Amino acid sequence: MASLRSPSSPSDGYKRFSDEFANTGVNNYGSNVTNTRTSADGAGDTGTLDMGSRSSLHTGLQMSEDEHWEMNYHEAAIYLEEGLNNEKFDSHPSSPEELPAYLRVHNPWYHGLDLLASLVLILLAFTEDPAVPAFELPVWAHGTIELLALAVIGVELHLKLKWIGWTTILKHKRTMIKGVTLLIMVLEAVVVLCRQSSHFRVTRALRPIFLVDTRHCGGVRRFIRQILQSLPPILDMLGLLMFFVATYSLLGYYLFSEHIDNGHFKTISDSFVSMFVLLTTANFPDVMMPSYAKSKWYALFFILYIITVLYVLMNLMLAVVYETFTRIEREKCRALLLHRRVAARRAFRLLVSRRAPHAVRLRHFAGLMRHYAPHYSGLDVYLMFKQLNVSGSGGLSRGEFANVYEVFALRWAPQSARAPWYGASPLEPLARAAAAAVRWPYFEHLVYALIIGNGVSMVLRVCEAAGDLQDSARLLCASWDTWLFLTLFLLEAALRMMASGLTVYLESGWNVFDLSVTLLALVGAVMLSIAPKLFIVVMFRPLRLMRLYKLKKRYRDVFGTLVLLSPLMSSAGCVMLVMYYFFAIVGMELFAGYDLKNCCVNTTVEDFYKFSENSSTALGYYYLNNFENILTSGVTLFELTVVNNWFILMNAYATVAGQFSRIYFMVFYLFTMVVLTIVVASVLEAFRFRIQYKRSTTKRDEEKLLHEEVHTSWEEAQRLGASGDLADELRSFLPAGVEVTFIGSRPRTKEVLQRRMYQAEIQKWLAEEDESEDLPPSTTVTSSEDPLAPPLIQQPDAETNHQIRTGYQL
Repeated sequence: MASLRSPSSPSDGYKRFSDEFANTGVNNYGSNVTNTRTSADGAGDTGTLDMGSRSSLHTGLQMSEDEHWEMNYHEAAIYLEEGLNNEKFDSHPSSPEELPAYLRVHNPWYHGLDLLASLVLILLAFTEDPAVPAFELPVWAHGTIELLALAVIGVELHLKLKWIGWTTILKHKRTMIKGVTLLIMVLEAVVVLCRQSSHFRVTRALRPIFLVDTRHCGGVRRFIRQILQSLPPILDMLGLLMFFVATYSLLGYYLFSEHIDNGHFKTISDSFVSMFVLLTTANFPDVMMPSYAKSKWYALFFILYIITVLYVLMNLMLAVVYETFTRIEREKCRALLLHRRVAARRAFRLLVSRRAPHAVRLRHFAGLMRHYAPHYSGLDVYLMFKQLNVSGSGGLSRGEFANVYEVFALRWAPQSARAPWYGASPLEPLARAAAAAVRWPYFEHLVYALIIGNGVSMVLRVCEAAGDLQDSARLLCASWDTWLFLTLFLLEAALRMMASGLTVYLESGWNVFDLSVTLLALVGAVMLSIAPKLFIVVMFRPLRLMRLYKLKKRYRDVFGTLVLLSPLMSSAGCVMLVMYYFFAIVGMELFAGYDLKNCCVNTTVEDFYKFSENSSTALGYYYLNNFENILTSGVTLFELTVVNNWFILMNAYATVAGQFSRIYFMVFYLFTMVVLTIVVASVLEAFRFRIQYKRSTTKRDEEKLLHEEVHTSWEEAQRLGASGDLADELRSFLPAGVEVTFIGSRPRTKEVLQRRMYQAEIQKWLAEEDESEDLPPSTTVTSSEDPLAPPLIQQPDAETNHQIRTGYQL
């Protein structure tokens, strides 16, 4: 690590690694101009009285006021980033020596490299023995690739250690697990390269740990955290469930073990396995019928069992998980809100000055944004500042600055931009006619009539006799009526685009859907005309009928819930894939060497595995459900997830690999049941949340929630302190003597809607937080009175420190 003692040194860690954030040649609206004042003898003196709290990133360094503020801006931006990503503050860099390593790890390019290395490790399962034949690589090749990928991940851990230290890392469970896993995998990869052959490597199943820990998988980590937080009630219910399964297994053994025709209860273990499978209904009523043939009264045993464990306990488990998930969702909202509030408070202390210890001025806010979001324009920064400054005082109080995260999502446009796009355009007459057509009261009715006509036409084409499949497909998706309706649908899309403009048109999800499926149907008709055997394109034309579901409110609620759930569902899908990968690797290591062809002679599943070179029975293809490579293992695990006939696979491997192999399949079922139960609970919670939101919120309320108005002028911008490049940029948007209105729009996400739904709770949470702080709301101090504030910068002249001119404005 290069020495950072001199701020002007080319090896300075801050100078060297923050250029991409603090490149004032690109955007200088946040830069500081050193204030000078004339002393009694006329000599110029640097205005160090403006310097506020010292950033921990330049402790022990001598630097000018501009460099001081740049460090403060940078550390404040780091605090806001930690608040946004919900990172713990114990990993915050606290010295100049720690900053270079921190910036390297948090560089977007390194995030991409880390993600690429993690994906490479995952994909190596396709090339390692047992490999997919098309992707198999020699041992030296995949071993070398593995070591290179692990080296990239190891660099991150090494850099983390430089700024976090062993003490913090040992307390950080996720990092510790990642480090131990990395060490084990490096040792195993070296052994594989030395032996030139793979050994029993079940630890390969832990590779998804590296993927989940990347910056791009934050949603996946949050979903896994919710699963872990939901585990206690799930485990309680599973314990109760297993108690009833074991009790009924014991009773079933004593009732049916002497029935020669019923082989499901020969031993206690057979009885437990049979009743566990019966929990999934996969072997019902097969397991009941032999005993039912002896006495009809035996049916009561199985009926009571199914009612108890399936319809009562399983549904009760869902109810318990749903209640827990709802509570966790609310607590997560609270924790994230308060965490960001703390981050904003810490950033606030670094942005106030000694002259204005209770407010953040515009130039300091602009300096912060130059580091936190350098892609924002000066106009965006000014409008965000104006939106936050509710009091109109010209400076952001602590309470106002705490809302800084709410304005980051706003995208600003002048109110004049909301006027019709075709104003003073050569297409104005045509666009006005299109707008009049779209506003016609019966336009939507006409569109729905066309969609219904398209559906009737497809039904008639399906019913129409055709010579072969090619003629039938051409009639359905490439006949004259297809071209007619596609032309009309394209005309509808053109009218809407002409009336509202392309940007506004694409803001509607339904418009994007209509245009997409129409273009897909058009491409499908063309391709079917060229290649008649391309039957897959027949699915495109019917998709347009989905627009009819918008007519019914319940369907709109369902689609709205899907939109809110899309981030959560993507995270849940990634968790399922990670779980599949884990069990696929374990399954390959345990069962890849077994051939299931004709494996189960004289067993209850013999017919499912019968195989001959000439022919096979309809049931005899179950030997394809195996673990010979990662792809077939994934298919096998999906069949186990569906649970239909899953016990056939389990019994086959119990026959060839031993009875203890059943544990693998049972554990997999329990894992999938837990994850899918939480997924169902999340769907229920999102649907309930949306219904409650729709009932309590009008369209006007939602419009106010998603849009903000800011009225400003050039004179006000000057009064707030806009100068330099910021003033030059604002001058083109704010004509002198004219008040301009800007509209800020934020996306309609669940986080935004939660702030509307939890208004009362949020006020309570914030009040409790303020009570825990012995400070009045919206204020702060920058002296030793505040134990969390960094120490004030030491001035070279103590006498000068107290010569503060009253009325001085930043």
